[in-house]
Amino acid sequence: MAPASLGAFIEVESSSHISRPPATVRKDKQGISRPPSEYRLSEIQHQQGSTGIAEPVKPSTVSPSTPTPTPSVLENRLPSPNTDDVTEWAADRSATSWKSKWRLLSCCLINFGNGMNDSVPGALIPYMEKHYGIGYAVVSLIFVTNALGFISAAPVTHAIEHKLGRSKSYALAMSFLIVSYVIIICQPPFPVVVACFFLLGFGIALTLALSNVYCANLPNSTTALGCVHGAYGIGGTVAPLFATAMASSGIRWSLFYTISLAVSLVNLTYASWAFFNFENDTPAELLHPTASHPAGESEPLTRTQLLQKAIRNRTTLLGALFIFAYQGAEVSTSGWVVSFLISYRHGDPSRVGYVSAGFWAGITAGRFLLVHPAAKLGHKVAVVIMVAGAVAFQLMTWLIPNVIGDAVTVAILGLLLGPVYPCATAVFTKLLPRNMHISSLSFISALGSSGGAVSPFFTGILAQHVGTMVLHPICIGLYGVMATSWLLLPKISKRSE
Repeated sequence: MAPASLGAFIEVESSSHISRPPATVRKDKQGISRPPSEYRLSEIQHQQGSTGIAEPVKPSTVSPSTPTPTPSVLENRLPSPNTDDVTEWAADRSATSWKSKWRLLSCCLINFGNGMNDSVPGALIPYMEKHYGIGYAVVSLIFVTNALGFISAAPVTHAIEHKLGRSKSYALAMSFLIVSYVIIICQPPFPVVVACFFLLGFGIALTLALSNVYCANLPNSTTALGCVHGAYGIGGTVAPLFATAMASSGIRWSLFYTISLAVSLVNLTYASWAFFNFENDTPAELLHPTASHPAGESEPLTRTQLLQKAIRNRTTLLGALFIFAYQGAEVSTSGWVVSFLISYRHGDPSRVGYVSAGFWAGITAGRFLLVHPAAKLGHKVAVVIMVAGAVAFQLMTWLIPNVIGDAVTVAILGLLLGPVYPCATAVFTKLLPRNMHISSLSFISALGSSGGAVSPFFTGILAQHVGTMVLHPICIGLYGVMATSWLLLPKISKRSE
């Protein structure tokens, strides 16, 4: 029995059987990654031969210093090199881990600046109206041009990223923001301010699409998205605090944008560095899916064809409608709740300006505290619950007849709305083919986020005639659109690759 067993062992050790051992790495007690022993390799080889698992990679690819993804990660995240799947995860798995961390931090800082930009108009609108001598309807034009900027970015984001690369695309977007802030700081005539908000919308839409695509395809994408959009909430919280404190102290309202300018300058430098050489971290066939042949297609898709295919996709259209309604409700509440409290609750402008900060603080807390429990519960169910809660607290804000009660309900409303965006983005990513991620998520981010401009504009138009109480029925209607589009999304199926 011994010679036979020894002969079998020697046969397994032959090069023909272990020339392609599995990419399995073990860790010692100190947590140092080590390749499996020769005996363990033969044991795994024998198990795979009996289960029909595909051939593993060569042992030369396994190094003690390079950790290897676990089978569950490979099953759920790694695309086949023969498909046209595109994933930023593949880029950062081939890059060093510090690059991933710095890039995620860059996305967080960029979204921090975006949150400041989107939340501050609510606190500054009363001062802008007073300075320029205009009403609700005219001041709302800043939301219109902001929306046009978002919409204009939708069809060109993919082309810009393909032409310039990730680092230069971020630099271009930051340049638009910097130019706009410099002009606004000079307090030009109001039509020039309106034009600047177009550039702000275009630049923010470009950064938002790139950051969403990057984070949505990282391992633990829900957590990454929660951090990035949590940073957006932090920016949305601090901006009204600074703006209200500055304006109520007699400082010119436009000087607040010196803070936004400083943040944008930091982001221009940091993002250019963090994403430098990003394309070299990604295999060409993964970075540019349009050069490959999708399943069922005899010719590779061009960027235009891929965008057309993405726009016709059911998830893309419903996702854009969902984010349109979500951003509309979020920015309308932030932008007009202060004016509502001044007009209907007779609040002091120097005090109620902080209610907007409370709303964004709720959003921030929701994105950091509720995103993970929402993922455990299930994104689709969690979003339905949060939208229902948002309706309830919007009604309470409308009906409770005092400033303190309204401030509390607005903060809780923000807490419930906070996790919705990152949860929704995670669902869209699962439903969309990876080769359509950039095109579809760019369309969803740009066109969907324009709701954060269109809805506040119409709120301002109606407020000019019937009062700012129209904010609440408009938001409740938007929650209904969110719920309807969410329930019409396709069911999530497990990836097979």
